[in-house]
Amino acid sequence: MTRLSELAPDHIRAIAPYQPGKPISDLAREMGLDPNRIVKLASNENPLGASPKAHEAMQQALEEIARYPDGSSFALRDAVCAKFALKPEQLVFGNGSNDILELAARAFLTPGAEAIYSQHAFAVYALATQAVGARGVTVPARDYGHDLDAMLAAITPQTRMIFIANPNNPTGTMLEKAPLLDFLRSVPPSALVVLDEAYDEYMPPAAKSESFNWLDEFDNLIISRTFSKAYGLAGLRIGYGAASPDAADMMNRVRQPFNVNSVAQAAAAASLADDNFVEQSYALNQAGMLQLTQAFDRLGLAYIPSFGNFVSVRVDNAGAVYRRLLENGVIVRPVANYGMPDYLRVSVGLFSENARFLEVLEQILSNKL
Repeated sequence: MTRLSELAPDHIRAIAPYQPGKPISDLAREMGLDPNRIVKLASNENPLGASPKAHEAMQQALEEIARYPDGSSFALRDAVCAKFALKPEQLVFGNGSNDILELAARAFLTPGAEAIYSQHAFAVYALATQAVGARGVTVPARDYGHDLDAMLAAITPQTRMIFIANPNNPTGTMLEKAPLLDFLRSVPPSALVVLDEAYDEYMPPAAKSESFNWLDEFDNLIISRTFSKAYGLAGLRIGYGAASPDAADMMNRVRQPFNVNSVAQAAAAASLADDNFVEQSYALNQAGMLQLTQAFDRLGLAYIPSFGNFVSVRVDNAGAVYRRLLENGVIVRPVANYGMPDYLRVSVGLFSENARFLEVLEQILSNKL
């Protein structure tokens, strides 16, 4: 009898599915814990939740929930254009920024083509590449970040796409504007650069790349952004891409109809109008990052300086420490699958959540738990 998996092409059977952070409900069920006492610092979510303006917009959108959403995301498209001085024909909207990454791969990668990405970079780059039968090329990292010179050297006539995360997940490393711009000017026009800026709102203002301004110079640049992080809309799954009109047109051709639901569109548009909420989220993240890193310094734990809303910390027996944290109601993210078996990635939470994690971690490390 033929197994159905044998009917799938080799490149699909070889995919290892993406493993998300453990949900609170799963841990509560598995460990018999009170879900209200579990601290989740695993998925880089905004601990403040979503903007009050987004909540109000969602309630209003529910009145029309029986209707199909606007397939062109007109109101949200208009809001993004007004906020970032973009043109409507430059935009693609997706079911999270993951959708934007996959739309780029589906539109431009083919079997036999190559996509380049860095060691320790976001796992979806490899998954999106493999799903279309293209060949992934992993370039060794430099100090846990992108080695742009090595990535340029890896380009061949078969290279059709280069994924760059800034800041990078799970390491939190950042590329400065000047070398990133030099990199873009060195990439041949036959290779598209996908610049993943999911954590852009958490970067210090002076460090931001101003990448939207580069679209006029680079037809082969695709920028992906998300509302899942600083805007606090992870559960609604909404993101967008900005590119040349030609590239955006190709991506929109492979986009599913109604791929962004109406509640998400309304919430995202309202979120763009709430600068105060984003500023509060940034300030909370800066304070929480300091709270975590000062504690790591006190405990003698090495960590990778991060420009996101998370930090990767090195601990002995990281897998065992992760399990002990789970047993005590604290969820963080093991990153052994990113080639970092000695690290745990910790999202920045509320002050009390960070404190609970640090308390349990210290007790584990001192063999008191």
